[in-house]
Amino acid sequence: MQASFTVNGTAREIDVPEDMPLLWIIREELGLKGTKYGCGIALCGACTVHLDGMAVRACQVEARELDGTEVTTIEGLGTPEAPHPVQKAWIDAQVAQCGYCQSGQIMQAVSLLESNPAPTDDEIDAVMSGNLCRCGTYPRIREAIRAASAKIEG
Repeated sequence: MQASFTVNGTAREIDVPEDMPLLWIIREELGLKGTKYGCGIALCGACTVHLDGMAVRACQVEARELDGTEVTTIEGLGTPEAPHPVQKAWIDAQVAQCGYCQSGQIMQAVSLLESNPAPTDDEIDAVMSGNLCRCGTYPRIREAIRAASAKIEG
């Protein structure tokens, strides 16, 4: 099937099987490696991207659902020279250890702050609970989200 959609601001048209997961389209068809495969069943959050502004698990979105949509991956948030406020907060708080889950964590955090610019710790924990970190950096994740919130609010 032909799917026409936008990825990180660039219009794309690809020919893939209609049931191909967005995760594989991003990684294998488009060559964007920041979005990670974790579990394949939407339980870990490693593959979180934004679809029309909403955080979704790319392993569960199929090609047939993409026509006319806008996808944002970690590569579309900021640049090394001008990182997104959440990316900057992540660096400042030294959140990453192994780093594998961090793109999904950041994408979920950005979505949270777009819908709730000043979340409480309980709200942060509730929204981020679907994104697993095997290194256990949850306190630093919360710290980075609070710092990004303050920067965005201020």
